[in-house]
Amino acid sequence: MKTRQLTLGAMFIALGILFAVMFHMVSLGKVFLPMHIPVLFAGLFCGPVIGLLVGAVTPLLSSVFTGMPPLMSPIAQMMAFELAAYGLLTGLLYERLRLGVYPALITAMVGGRLVYGLLGWLVLPLFGFKQVPLLAPLAYAVGESLPGVIIQLIFIPLVVSLVERNPAVLIAARRPAGSR
Repeated sequence: MKTRQLTLGAMFIALGILFAVMFHMVSLGKVFLPMHIPVLFAGLFCGPVIGLLVGAVTPLLSSVFTGMPPLMSPIAQMMAFELAAYGLLTGLLYERLRLGVYPALITAMVGGRLVYGLLGWLVLPLFGFKQVPLLAPLAYAVGESLPGVIIQLIFIPLVVSLVERNPAVLIAARRPAGSR
């Protein structure tokens, strides 16, 4: 892994924690999904491995430093898997499979929500919590957190487009496959 990618990954983790703190201070974290945006950027700009790591680490560190998301019920752990799927899928689909930003984002969002739903369905009962219906997180994405999804679908492609037109913005964080 390149030093630049690791540095950007660390920056995205810090942004994920900072955004979450800012939005939770005004009780809008569940609506605007602030932790998701830096994770999706990590997958797009740093690739699938760093995207996965940023997604897995961000909610856990946020939980340790701020108490949000809570470790018990195991929301932080479930979010770690959900966001790891976001980072991995955006990186794989955008960088490796060369899909556009929108297909990569939408597929990652659906995939991450399915991972969260599967964990809520399988794992929560093991901890004595009510089982979450498998597709409930997808319904939640088009319900309460729809503003966050819309922001992601507008803001992220805009930033990606700007960075691709002027790669110096991220100091050429992502290089095309096969280049050195």
